[in-house]
Amino acid sequence: MQTTTLSFANMHNHGELLANLFRARRQSFIVQNKWDLPEALGMEYDQYDTPASRWVAVHHLGDIYAGIRLTPTTARCGIYSYMIRDAQRGLLDTIPQDLLFDEAPVAENVWESSRVFVSHTTPMNIRRRVHAHLIMEMTKSARELGAARVLGLIPANWPRWAPRCGLDMSAAGRVMSIDEIENQCVSIDLSSKLH
Repeated sequence: MQTTTLSFANMHNHGELLANLFRARRQSFIVQNKWDLPEALGMEYDQYDTPASRWVAVHHLGDIYAGIRLTPTTARCGIYSYMIRDAQRGLLDTIPQDLLFDEAPVAENVWESSRVFVSHTTPMNIRRRVHAHLIMEMTKSARELGAARVLGLIPANWPRWAPRCGLDMSAAGRVMSIDEIENQCVSIDLSSKLH
């Protein structure tokens, strides 16, 4: 099992890995979750998949086990910035505007984590290891990018697993149902991991 953080600058070194990640996202979000999202060539994508973002993949021999997208909160592409902020600004009709307790940050040391998934084909007997690898690589990459904090919209069951992963995580918004799944914005404090 490998973990790789992909970017527009290094994707050429990893063959089909980024395309495979987008294919796995399509399977997870469009096929499994039945979300109405953009797709092309068997891949799911959106307006936040830009050169500003990074993509964390847990993989083995080309098979994607899990993934996360990291986007700086300073990102801009047309009218869009990052998913959580754009939802708060009313630009996304599928996510409630009141998803955060405070105003969405725009800061060089804060990154957003989005499109988090574990593939339905990932064997049950390695899922806990896959999840740990995903969180470790996300944390490592975010730190290397200068993040002191990561903001994410994730399933609201995070209090059960965050301590096991060693994450300093706190609620950043209310629990809300999105497509019949309880979700919540969280803040992950990486400041103690910056050294």
